[in-house]
Amino acid sequence: MASPPACPSEEDESLKGCELYVQLHGIQQVLKDCIVHLCISKPERPMKFLREHFEKLEKEENRQILARQKSNSQSDSHDEEVSPTPPNPVVKARRRRGGVSAEVYTEEDAVSYVRKVIPKDYKTMTALAKAISKNVLFAHLDDNERSDIFDAMFPVTHIAGETVIQQGNEGDNFYVVDQGEVDVYVNGEWVTNISEGGSFGELALIYGTPRAATVKAKTDLKLWGIDRDSYRRILMGSTLRKRKMYEEFLSKVSILESLEKWERLTVADALEPVQFEDGEKIVVQGEPGDDFYIITE
Repeated sequence: MASPPACPSEEDESLKGCELYVQLHGIQQVLKDCIVHLCISKPERPMKFLREHFEKLEKEENRQILARQKSNSQSDSHDEEVSPTPPNPVVKARRRRGGVSAEVYTEEDAVSYVRKVIPKDYKTMTALAKAISKNVLFAHLDDNERSDIFDAMFPVTHIAGETVIQQGNEGDNFYVVDQGEVDVYVNGEWVTNISEGGSFGELALIYGTPRAATVKAKTDLKLWGIDRDSYRRILMGSTLRKRKMYEEFLSKVSILESLEKWERLTVADALEPVQFEDGEKIVVQGEPGDDFYIITE
C-alpha cells in the first residue's frame, strides 16, 4: 500500500517563503548590480561605497513609490474614461542588460570538477599572490582556495601591438600581468596602462558580461589567466564544504537552536575564517565585543 505524500515541513515552507520574497523584490538582481558597480569602482572603502550605493537605491525606490501614488491619484479621477488595469503581483519586468548572464552551478558541478594543476615556480606564485591580494574577488579566499585558484591559472602570451581583449566582446577570463605592459582603451580613447603585477578582467569571473574596455599589449606580454568556470567551481565546491561544516557547528550552539535550517545556512554563509597564532589574544575581558567565534581546528 502506497504511503500518503509527506506534508511540507515548516522548514520547507520557510525556505519557500524566503525564496518568494527574494524573487518578488528582485533582490538577486540588486545584489548582482551592486557587485558589478563594486568591481568597476574598486573603492578604497568598500563599506562606505556600499552604504552610499544602497542609499541611492532607497531614494530611487521612494521616488518610484511617489510617482506610482501620483499616477494612481490621477487615474482615480478618470475612472469613467480609462478602464482599470489588473494589478501585477510580480515585480515589473525591467530591460535586461545586454550580455549579462550568471550560469547556475549545482552541487554536482562542484563535485565533478577536476582540479587543474599548471606548474609554476615560487617566484610566479608569490607574484600572483601579491597581484590579487587587494582584489575584491579574491580577498575572502582562504589558503586552500587561493592555492587551487593559483594552480588553475594558465599562461597566455602576446606580442607587442596585439589585442588581448576587445571592448564589447564577451569575456570569460581574468588576467594577471606577469611580464610586460598593456594599454587600456575605452571607446577608442586611452585610459590607463597596467604593468607587471597588475590585473584586469575581474567581471568575467562573475558574469558573462561584455568587456568594458579594450586591452592591448604595449610590449611583448606574458599573462596568467583563469576562466570563469574554474573560478566558480573551485569557490562553489569550497563554499559547499564550508557550509556543511559550519551548519553542523551552528546546529550545536544553544543560542542558535531556535533558528530554522535556512536561517542557520544564512549565518553559515556569513562566517569568515580567522586565524590566530599560539598565545595570541582573541578577546580581552572588559573590552566591547561584537564577534562570535567557533573553533574549527
